Amino acid sequence: MENLIALLVAAPLLGAAVLLCGGRRLDAVGHWIGTVLAFVSFAFGVILFADLLGKDAEHRTLMQHLFSWVPVQGFQADVTFRLDQLSMTFVLLITGVGSLIHLYSVGYMEHDERRRRFFGYLNLFLAAMLLLVIADNYLLLYVGWEGVGLASYLLIGFWQHKPSAATAAKKAFLVNRVGDMGLSIAIMLMFATFGTFAFGPVFGHVGDTSEGKLTAIALMLLLAACGKSAQVPLQSWLGDAMEGPTPVSALIHAATMVTAGVYLIVRSGAIFNAAPNAQLVVTVVGAVTLLFGAIVGCAKDDIKKALAGSTMSQIGYMVLAAGLGPIGYVFAIMHLVTHGFFKAGLFLGAGSVMHGMNDEVDMRKYGGLRKYMPVTFITFGLGYLAIIGFPGLSGFFSKDKIIEAAFAKGGTEGWILGACALLGAAITAFYMTRVMLMTFFGEERWKNQPTRSPQSPSAEPAAEHHGEHAEPHPHESPKVMTIPMIVLAVGSVFGGAFFSIGDRFLHWLEPVTGHSEGDSPVSAATVTGATMVCLIIGVGIAYAMYGRRTVPSVAPRGSLLTRAARRDLLQDDFNHVVLVRGGEHLTRSLVYVDHTLVDGVVNGTAASVGGLSGRMRRLQNGFARSYAVSMFGGAAVLVAATLLMRAV
Repeated sequence: MENLIALLVAAPLLGAAVLLCGGRRLDAVGHWIGTVLAFVSFAFGVILFADLLGKDAEHRTLMQHLFSWVPVQGFQADVTFRLDQLSMTFVLLITGVGSLIHLYSVGYMEHDERRRRFFGYLNLFLAAMLLLVIADNYLLLYVGWEGVGLASYLLIGFWQHKPSAATAAKKAFLVNRVGDMGLSIAIMLMFATFGTFAFGPVFGHVGDTSEGKLTAIALMLLLAACGKSAQVPLQSWLGDAMEGPTPVSALIHAATMVTAGVYLIVRSGAIFNAAPNAQLVVTVVGAVTLLFGAIVGCAKDDIKKALAGSTMSQIGYMVLAAGLGPIGYVFAIMHLVTHGFFKAGLFLGAGSVMHGMNDEVDMRKYGGLRKYMPVTFITFGLGYLAIIGFPGLSGFFSKDKIIEAAFAKGGTEGWILGACALLGAAITAFYMTRVMLMTFFGEERWKNQPTRSPQSPSAEPAAEHHGEHAEPHPHESPKVMTIPMIVLAVGSVFGGAFFSIGDRFLHWLEPVTGHSEGDSPVSAATVTGATMVCLIIGVGIAYAMYGRRTVPSVAPRGSLLTRAARRDLLQDDFNHVVLVRGGEHLTRSLVYVDHTLVDGVVNGTAASVGGLSGRMRRLQNGFARSYAVSMFGGAAVLVAATLLMRAV
């Protein structure tokens, strides 16, 4: 079975190569080639998963060595794949949800002239993400890490004719480069410390290394995770990335790219466990981000950007859990999987709404759509109930476990983290209820209101047919789009309960991640009760503001916090002032130092030598009488000096 591991990556990689190099002759079937190869990779994943289930828990690790990548004395880099319980979980999530998104894209991108290339990029993204999670060393993981960054750049900027999309792609690429520097530095520190970057030897020698070195490595890994998973302070790219096609949002922001940082932290658990100060920083980053994203999501009228804020917040929960160490590793991954179901379903539901609304994204121009789009309404509604933690649905089981784990940290830190997680649950219930009410309930605000110009090539044929400012005619999406939404909705409903029965998910991951119960000052029942109170409060406030009142077509000015949240809590302003302006001032200062000090020393030395040479050159005039006088003068000086020496 080990020989099948490489085929997980090979199938989508082959699809990317064929679709991107095959030319226009494949335009008619390219989308099906990409979709079939994604499902082929998923099939290999299911076969390997079945093989792992047939083994004892301690022996559920498959290794496949392909070749020696860099066979240099003192520096050995191998292309070796590792499939254990942790990587297997990601393989099934990436290929399963990714295949459904491929199928959905067949309908969503139907009218796009560059659809073949789009599916080539999707396959490339899938291959890179799979390489990232099955790599057996950090250097090979880094290859997949950079591949994901490249593919995300290509997908976010797929409609590069739009300045906003081109800018968003560059922003995501540059912000992630900051995090990538953290990963590259961490790998170099590992090699300098351990002499290797393979998982087994690195984790095996952690106990022999000083805490200071491990803290440095862990903080660099955290920096990398912040970039990929859009955590504070590298979160600014996530909202802008919504400029890509909606399937891209579902693929990148639900089940793959943004979860890579969580995977990196959990996979590196042995390092973080031995660096408690770094673990504390991880929990702080997660707690701050889960509140940051939730507040941003409350103020967005763009349905995709509201979900982007939600993604930032939910990944914050996962990072918080991962920072708790063995208490939270399992629950971080559990919430990651359930989030993959309901968030992918929510994004695809948003795309379905846009499909029926002439690509309008402003929720203030929606309303009453449940009558026209019943399948989208039901599937989106189930995803909504799952993400707010409605009892019995997947989010209820996974998010509540993270809140319990936060309190189980113990001490003041546990109370603070638990309170942040509960507050985040209340805000989540508020902004997601707001999205549901503004989109599917209330008056039909889209009637007699012109829609904005189409924002995507896929909308252009519809715009030509209806007129650029025609009234939308909402309708249900085709089955090729609704079937993936239904499958994801089923996962949103039953996934959490399936994982929780008999603690099967905990027992599945425990051999890799370890697990500790902690010492919680509050019972699980108390946490559940408090979470339900927060849910009711959040839903109630949202209903009072958006269910009982008329939603204005234009957003009111709002409070200072609301205006700041609409601008992503001024994250871009902060980056511009601190980083851009700061970088400009630093550059100018360095240029001034270079011109005045460095160039001054160099140019001054050159001028001094040149001046001295010019003066000495006057002595070499070519006249014999001048040379005779010089010789006479020199002889006179020598005679005088000799006489003076004797006299003394």
